[in-house]
Amino acid sequence: MSVTPQTRDVPEAPAGLVVTHAGVNHPAEELARGAAYELFSADELPGFSRDPRPDARRPWHRFVHASEVSAVYGPRSGGDPELEPPLMAPLNRARNWADIHQLSQTTAGAADPVLASVRASALVRRGTPMVKVLSARQLAGHLRGWLPYGFCYREYDIAHLRTPEDLSLLRTDPEGGREGQEVAAYALRWRAIDPLDYDVPGGERHAGLVAIPPHDRVGPPVLGTGFTPSGRHLIPEFVTRDMADLPLPANAALVAYSPAGDEVVLYTYQPEQRAWLRMAGPRWRHLLASVPGISPDQEYLPIGETARTTQLVGDYHGQEYEAIADLPGGFRVLAMTRAARYPVEGVRRRARYATWRGVLCLVLGEETGWLRLRLCRPNPDSVAACGAQCYERGIYESWAPAPEVTDDRLIDLPYGH
Repeated sequence: MSVTPQTRDVPEAPAGLVVTHAGVNHPAEELARGAAYELFSADELPGFSRDPRPDARRPWHRFVHASEVSAVYGPRSGGDPELEPPLMAPLNRARNWADIHQLSQTTAGAADPVLASVRASALVRRGTPMVKVLSARQLAGHLRGWLPYGFCYREYDIAHLRTPEDLSLLRTDPEGGREGQEVAAYALRWRAIDPLDYDVPGGERHAGLVAIPPHDRVGPPVLGTGFTPSGRHLIPEFVTRDMADLPLPANAALVAYSPAGDEVVLYTYQPEQRAWLRMAGPRWRHLLASVPGISPDQEYLPIGETARTTQLVGDYHGQEYEAIADLPGGFRVLAMTRAARYPVEGVRRRARYATWRGVLCLVLGEETGWLRLRLCRPNPDSVAACGAQCYERGIYESWAPAPEVTDDRLIDLPYGH
């Protein structure tokens, strides 16, 4: 049970919440349903930076992960009852967290059983909030219909990364990892429909990513340990299974992070209308100024049918219907009227696969006798065989003449209950 410390021990908290970090009590604000905290201080302390907000509660602040906090006092949101468990490791005097982090940054660490056990503790469950960090160009792409695909993270693991500078290391575009005075960092956030949709990069299905040479890749290397390259953080990374597009659940969100660390929900996804609804008020419209081709004043952005590269389907009374994941509640028929939103069973993800030059690919589109393909399991040989181009970290695509493509078929991935 939370208790309130004596007021003589700590300054008055802005919202009554106080946390203990590194043995010191700080006024704080809860972030991401308790996955992280923003700490405030009247004095400059190690790790704290000047808070640039005009209405700053204290002159100095910093963001820390919940695992770095030893105690929490005062009123809270109650947290997410389904909050993801932290990384777990069998540590001892001979091996601490610093050793685990160092091991995670070397390809040799992929064979270490202790590191493997740490990575195995990072689980994705149905309803787990997932995040993909975006550039302004990628944000525009998602507003026009791109779906979740490629490299992503559990929100729980990166909730303490709140500024464009901190989030730059998680970007997958060609400019990712470069620090600069950017207007904002952007991200797509959604709830995982099923653990089957996610793999560990460098694992069984995506081991070939580790061997791709620098001149054929975008972004940092894939280490094979399941952790993202970082000099400071131990962050487990994921890729979508077969690099496939995933159906977008109801209430997915496109968010921005200001240089001060504010999180702003820009748009939320409305599945019945296949559109993004703008949520940001006038105060935050400037965060959209650098997004190409998007008007900050446009309130409603329909996606259209051309962007649908995957489909969620389910059964109701023996008939197949297109379905929507409305998590954490469940799955239902995609219907405009509330009365027709029946719950469905036998939910499955449907995508189009094909083989070209002996390489398994996803079919993304078709145009005048040519197929747009994405390599399911990139490796140096398959990239060379298909002449594939790397568009972002781990994503290799190419155009193929339709007559040369074989085994063109729809495949269903059934989800568990």
